[in-house]
Amino acid sequence: MFINDQLDTNKKYYEKMLKVAGSLSNLFSESKEPYLGYRLVENLFCRSFQADNLSRSDTSIDALKDSIGIGIKTFTYRNGNGYEKIAEFNKELDLFKGLDSKEKVQKVSELRNERIDFAQRTYGLSQMLYHCVARDIGKIVIYETPMAPVQVDKIGTIVENRNSIRFSDGLNNYNFNTSKSTLYKQFQAKNILMNFPVQIISDPFIALEEFFIKNTAQLIFSPIQEIPHVFLPIFSVNKGTNEKYVAEKSGLNQWNAAGRPRNLNEVYIPIPSLIHKIFPDFFPSRDTKFTLRLPNKSTLTAKVCQDGSKALMSDPNADLGQWILRDVLKLKDRELLTYEKLERLGLDAVVIYKIDKSNYHIDFAKIGSYDEFLQDSQD
Repeated sequence: MFINDQLDTNKKYYEKMLKVAGSLSNLFSESKEPYLGYRLVENLFCRSFQADNLSRSDTSIDALKDSIGIGIKTFTYRNGNGYEKIAEFNKELDLFKGLDSKEKVQKVSELRNERIDFAQRTYGLSQMLYHCVARDIGKIVIYETPMAPVQVDKIGTIVENRNSIRFSDGLNNYNFNTSKSTLYKQFQAKNILMNFPVQIISDPFIALEEFFIKNTAQLIFSPIQEIPHVFLPIFSVNKGTNEKYVAEKSGLNQWNAAGRPRNLNEVYIPIPSLIHKIFPDFFPSRDTKFTLRLPNKSTLTAKVCQDGSKALMSDPNADLGQWILRDVLKLKDRELLTYEKLERLGLDAVVIYKIDKSNYHIDFAKIGSYDEFLQDSQD
């Protein structure tokens, strides 16, 4: 388990801050259970244990430390035996049409496992687990449990109701909500690691007045900063049908282009001209090399090239293809990348973060991210 291997000072800070946050519950709720927003817990966890915060990335984990991927769950204790959401498949609705309950369970399990495998390959994970922060009456209970793939070949009891299908694989119990295309897992508090009381302040407004108004002179606020970023599509669009596809002889299938002999890992990520128009100074000038850090923290040398600086490539070129095609997507030599493959993983774009003019980061982004980004950027 992750939490047992952390420094006592970090664990004490984590507990103290959870108590402080929970004490202000009456700002948001009248429940006797401490109120904790899931984003707050994710941010506090990463701050307390110096973990990389991936909660806003499109991946199965929320935090990363020492090759351990952690999904952070915040929910009501429910006697330590409740079902909680672990994955949504709204973009994959077409994959479930016409399937019976057994086939739906098979499909959703395969999709879930592909996402877990994808996270492992992308971030170089040696272990994946859930860190559960459960809110009970007057206290917080913390436990951890493995983030295990569904054992597809051991799926047994399948019970279909009006809008859901319950099933088990011998290790865990699941519930697939067919109307919401959402998979839930039963979380059982069998390994409680921390259990501490939370004193909820009856009138938290008084506490805030005392601290923030009467002691204003003691407060120094830093400006909120956002890392500049752009989204890039790893697909093309048929102008006639508006259908998305992956070009067979360019982009991530550039290795398949006609003409000269090519390395089987030769790829590039397209940079639409509209991105250069809206963000003219985001990328360096053509053929200027920079460092590109991958989600697993390794780095490549990269540059933008081709006419109109329309391609993001690595130098040597095959390095980017080795990472995307082989290490992450697990495509075989000469196997074309298709949009159907991207749909199964729930992604069709990458996001590029600009740290400074010589250092950039790259990560994958969920389906629709590029379209939403363009719309927001032009509003």
